Amino acid sequence: MNVSANNGGGGDAFVVGVDFGTLSARALVVRVSDGCEAGTAVSEYAHGVIDRKLPSGGAELPPDWALQDPGDYTDALGVAVPRALSDAGIDPRQVIGIATDFTASTCMPVLADASGTPLCQLPGLAARPHAYPKLWKHHAAQPQADRINAVAHERGENWISRYGGRISSEWQFAKALQVLGEDEEMYRRADRWIEAADWIIWQLCGQETRNACTAGYKGIFTDGRYPSREYLAALDPRFVDFAAAKLAHPVSPLGSAAGRLTPRAAALCGLPEGIAVAVGNVDAHVTLPAAGPCGPGKMVAIMGTSICHVMNGTDLMEVPGMCGVVDGGIVAGLWGYEAGQSAVGDIFDWFTRNGVPGELAEQARRRGVSLPQLLGEKAAAQPPGAHGLIALDWEGGNRSVLVDHRLSGVIVGLTLATTAPEIYRALLEATAFGTRMIIDAFNASGMHVDEFVAAGGLIKSAPLMQIYADVLRRPLSVIGSEQGSALGSAIHAAVAAGAYPDVPAAAAAMGSIVPEAYQPDAARADVYDELYADYVTLHDYFGRGANQVMYRLREIRDRATSGRADSGR
Repeated sequence: MNVSANNGGGGDAFVVGVDFGTLSARALVVRVSDGCEAGTAVSEYAHGVIDRKLPSGGAELPPDWALQDPGDYTDALGVAVPRALSDAGIDPRQVIGIATDFTASTCMPVLADASGTPLCQLPGLAARPHAYPKLWKHHAAQPQADRINAVAHERGENWISRYGGRISSEWQFAKALQVLGEDEEMYRRADRWIEAADWIIWQLCGQETRNACTAGYKGIFTDGRYPSREYLAALDPRFVDFAAAKLAHPVSPLGSAAGRLTPRAAALCGLPEGIAVAVGNVDAHVTLPAAGPCGPGKMVAIMGTSICHVMNGTDLMEVPGMCGVVDGGIVAGLWGYEAGQSAVGDIFDWFTRNGVPGELAEQARRRGVSLPQLLGEKAAAQPPGAHGLIALDWEGGNRSVLVDHRLSGVIVGLTLATTAPEIYRALLEATAFGTRMIIDAFNASGMHVDEFVAAGGLIKSAPLMQIYADVLRRPLSVIGSEQGSALGSAIHAAVAAGAYPDVPAAAAAMGSIVPEAYQPDAARADVYDELYADYVTLHDYFGRGANQVMYRLREIRDRATSGRADSGR
């Protein structure tokens, strides 16, 4: 295969992958022939996560809200891609394709005009919270998710089993139903309800598309259809046309071309007009091909602010609490499975901002290291169990296997002698226990996890990776790139541009892992088996209905803060 052919600049051909994360976008320039990463750049979102007040000001947002400004996405394209090209030192004419991935479900109300104008960019709507994109960690739609699940089970809807028996408040239907209930005008003014993963493609190629990944995992699109009109009417008679009017569009397979780069987008990105633009994708699912071969049994955990666990299988299985199983949801020809944890890096970040004494921050400053690095070193120096603590990793709710974002964090065993590094280690361990719970659920359902690969920003923490290897009692491989999502997008760009026949072929050439980079220690694993048994006890006690204290605390909090904002206007 001549992957250098047909690129206008001569020499090697390159592609660009852009990973739209929670706080920033990263562009990566990759050589098509072997996946060599030639240049990269990051652009931070000016508004970050909007969870207190709208950019236009006004009242504070209610608890559990998380919005974004779509202008940040296009601004980031115009900064990160040209800088990555400059960092690569290549002629832009050597680039033959571009692809993007996005956090999901990050969904937004837009018009059906030439570019899908977001409602929040229309005159007079900047002060309306429901006019903005709802970020993946917007969890204020839990009541709507509860209704979606209850009605699905009452009606015996077949599709609910494809999602482990429960639809998440993070996904498209719950968030749209929240808009309908709290600001019906915004709901009716939205011609489309679209994932940011698809909206950004609209900006690049001028074509509205729907990708198989977000449609399947976040939009309840199963066996070629959305939930029926009868089901939607049972949720709310005003919701009956939601799928037909606001979602309906042909669903495109992953790796296919959505269109060609428009002159406007080419000028924004500093790329040649007319190069291939791949259909959108999700940051987690797009990462699996970056870890090399895409066969069944390999679970890839994309570890960042949250964790998504993705793997392929040859058969359709039902795993309790999974986020979904989608035909071709990761690569064509295989069933793609997803599970996840709502907060991981976010938990560590929360603790470093709120739970660390000043002397540790000063020690980190003097040494010239980050506070998480210092805490990680001190945590690694402790033997397992020495802190006398066990924690539940639910500060952001539970995505799998309980699928309940009303749950909250727990730390058991605190004494007057407990130190910040000990708490930090307990939080690291709690996230590993959460992953073990997910793997156990998969194995018990017949979807055996044969290989575990870590990807994402947290792979830089050797103490955390060793804890995961010990807790899971299995070797832990790590992806060969620190930019797994962006590399995965670049792989899809190469396929969309015609350099490879399909995603598995491109992944075999362009992806890589460091096999068994961390080995479990038997003595530490024995201690973690004991601690994990206690984690399971707490998990089931607080999470499976035996105790309602977390729900009551949330209700009391919501009453106390109800005057902070009107969630509908």
